Order: sequence, then C-alpha cells, then structure tokens
Amino acid sequence: MMKAKQTGFTLIELVVVIVILGILAATALPRFAALQVQARVAKLNAALGAVKGGAALTHASCLATTGCAMAAYTLPMEGVGVTLIAQYPTANAAGIISAAGLTISAAEGYQTSGGGAAEGDVLTVQVLGNDPATCFFTYTAATSAAGVITSPPLYSAVTTTGC
Repeated sequence: MMKAKQTGFTLIELVVVIVILGILAATALPRFAALQVQARVAKLNAALGAVKGGAALTHASCLATTGCAMAAYTLPMEGVGVTLIAQYPTANAAGIISAAGLTISAAEGYQTSGGGAAEGDVLTVQVLGNDPATCFFTYTAATSAAGVITSPPLYSAVTTTGC
C-alpha cells in the first residue's frame, strides 16, 4: 500500500520565518517613531506659516479698510470677526488664531497658553505629542506708541526638542 505524502512547513522553516519577520520589525520600528516626530515638526512649521500669513493678510486688510485704528478693532474676515490691536491680530483665539484659520483642540493636535488682547501679549502655540512644553512657537502681539507701530508682531523660532 502507498501512503499519501503529507506536505506542509517544518518547525524549523516556521522558526526561520518568524526570526526574519522579527528582524524586519526591529529595523522598521525606529523609522516609524522618527516619522511621528517629523510629522509633529511639520505640523508646528505649518502652524507658524499660517500664523505669519494670517497676520500679514489681516494687517493688509486693515490698511485697506477705512476706520481701522491703532486701538482695539474687530475686522471682519471670511465671515469671522478678527480682533486687532495696533493694526495686527491680538495674541488670542479671537485674533491670530482666527486669522490663521487654526482649530485649537486635542483632536487637531494643538493647544495654546498665555496670550491676551493687549499690545505685546505673548501667545504660545504647542503641538501635542511627546512633550508639548518643548514643541512650540510664540506669537507676540504688535505694539504702538503715539499712533505709530513701534514693533510689528514677533514670531519665535520653532522649538522642536520635545516633538
């Protein structure tokens, strides 16, 4: 009588495949972690670009609008009132955050701290991730004296050590 030959993988073949998959996973994991950091840095740089663009656009709109003064002013932009001080957006959600079109929430990966509606107030925009306290940039509201802008808004360099 002839027996049918059984086919399949041997235990050694399965172990070799599992070891190879483990080696591949070990080399891919650091690259995956680096991609998350790079994504948070890119998100931070994008937010800084949006803030700079929003401030420039708001200031240009203010200059083109009759009645835009150095004092507190609300400028309608895209159906939203953007609050201004010294002809630039204030350092808060109603000012620069609205002008930049950012959504500050945990779901979007942003949080802010500080800020205010006065000249020279400083708003910190952070990207959530490893350590938001060291993954941020700041926006400092413009200042004026005697009806003249003494300092336009200031933007810090991005800090990415905690991204």
